[in-house]
Amino acid sequence: MSAVSTGRGAAGSVVLGRVMRAAGVTEFGGPEALHIVDVPDEPLGSSQVRLRVEAATVNPTDTYSRAGAYADRDPVKQPPWVPGMDVAGVVEEVGEGVGHVAVGDPVMGIVVPTGAHGGYREGLVLPGDSVVRAPKGADAVAASTLPMNALTARLALDQMALHPGQVLAVTGAAGAFGGYVVQLAKADGLTVVADASEADEPLVRELGADVVLRRGDDVARRIREHFPEGIDGLADGAVQDALVLPAVRDGGVVATVRGYRGDGQRGLRVLPTLVRRVAEDRAALDRLRQQVEDGVLTLRVARTFPAEQAAEAHRLLERGGVRGRLVLVF
Repeated sequence: MSAVSTGRGAAGSVVLGRVMRAAGVTEFGGPEALHIVDVPDEPLGSSQVRLRVEAATVNPTDTYSRAGAYADRDPVKQPPWVPGMDVAGVVEEVGEGVGHVAVGDPVMGIVVPTGAHGGYREGLVLPGDSVVRAPKGADAVAASTLPMNALTARLALDQMALHPGQVLAVTGAAGAFGGYVVQLAKADGLTVVADASEADEPLVRELGADVVLRRGDDVARRIREHFPEGIDGLADGAVQDALVLPAVRDGGVVATVRGYRGDGQRGLRVLPTLVRRVAEDRAALDRLRQQVEDGVLTLRVARTFPAEQAAEAHRLLERGGVRGRLVLVF
């Protein structure tokens, strides 16, 4: 971190006034809009944790943020804007009331970005309940890939509330969200049917899917060939929306990830999955950490980039076909 005023106060507290690097945008646009910007340190309040960020995961939602898709709902209207929804690093300072992590602990956390407060920065203050210890044996790069996607997968399954033995379909099963849904659903006792390209089929089977079908716009038809009465639930990680609804039985349930709410037909419950709702569910995030340590969940890293190459990471992600997560390192 560069510093306007450096050093620490009493009891190791961080002195405000530091300026740090972040990968962000001053004008919304394509990947080229991302560049290194200086951002001020953030004050630490009670029940909060200050992190030295070592790794920040690049997710599709970050590309939407960079392009300005969420600008209308961001209360901060002045640049820079910093994307990034999950991070891992080391605790630098804890606020009053925080007892589950301590200075020096390796941790991971989920970020709800606003203005310059996003994951792509080398220092960050988060609510204490958005931060837990990193899984044992996982470095910061690997740990950073868990919080946002796994919490989204957990929320999707919790919202659908299927019972052991029921059938869940997962589209986009080779992706981060879809892969976590497959693994968590199997741990919940569900029967899982998943889509995959020919190249991804071994991966999706390894994740635990019971039935793997070829991906595509007609995947709903293929699902019905295996389950003529329709499946009980569907997690639509591929964002196929109306195309996949025919796979679900009347009265079934669908979890979506881009706000799609269905067509109101056949008694289907279509539930947008908004991870911000559970960004401070520390118990859920810590349970996911434990499931990594127990071998239930797999951390998948595709490639790392220095923060200065955030634009290239976004270009690669938007070209498609990435398996595992791209991670920026500080």
